Amino acid sequence: MPFDCTVMTMFPEAFPGPLGVSLIGTAWREQGLWSLETLDIRTFSKDKRGFLDDTPAGGGPGQVMRADTIASALDSVERRERPLLYMSARGRPLTQARVREWAAGPGLIVLCGRFEGVDQRVLDARGFEEVAVGDAVLAGGEAAALVAIEACVRLVPGVLGQAESLTEESFEDGLLEHPQYTRPRTFEGLGIPEVLLGGNHSEVRKWRQGQREETTRERRPDLWARRTANQQAKGD
Repeated sequence: MPFDCTVMTMFPEAFPGPLGVSLIGTAWREQGLWSLETLDIRTFSKDKRGFLDDTPAGGGPGQVMRADTIASALDSVERRERPLLYMSARGRPLTQARVREWAAGPGLIVLCGRFEGVDQRVLDARGFEEVAVGDAVLAGGEAAALVAIEACVRLVPGVLGQAESLTEESFEDGLLEHPQYTRPRTFEGLGIPEVLLGGNHSEVRKWRQGQREETTRERRPDLWARRTANQQAKGD
């Protein structure tokens, strides 16, 4: 069975976007390793003008997407035990560990919000998991949905072709990835580190591991602290 993705959005024209190109696009259109459908939430509006939002309860600026409209749209979809994601800046951070869990399942149903967000009642009633792709606010959930889906689809067996290419990536073992180099040997006065040119694979592995640790310490002290704490716990 392919990894099936359904996106609930006001703007289905935003898809497939980058999901339709390169190896991921080929795995979808030609190999059938995963699938993508979009559901236009606006078609489920009960308002004769097609509106699917209303003013916030308690007052305040902006509009809120209605619970009944979202519920009607979702209930038209065959769930098939797929997780429900709502892309939201207030959600839990997207992590590689969570992505691996989703990628091993049947697929995803992703809700893209707009305006001030979605009525909390439908999120609670239907069991949506709120997910954030970073500490930033977007105009809508479409870009975030593309991120979450791509992160999952690339882990589906056969999509990238070479499984070994996934083993030393950022976050796979709590570290960020090491820097990469290729020809030309010299670029604007900068050379490739000599250790990568000597043919000693043991030394290359040692250098790359050191680079991963140094980069993680500098750029993501939170990840480094977590890794250190886990190592200490295993040693106790």
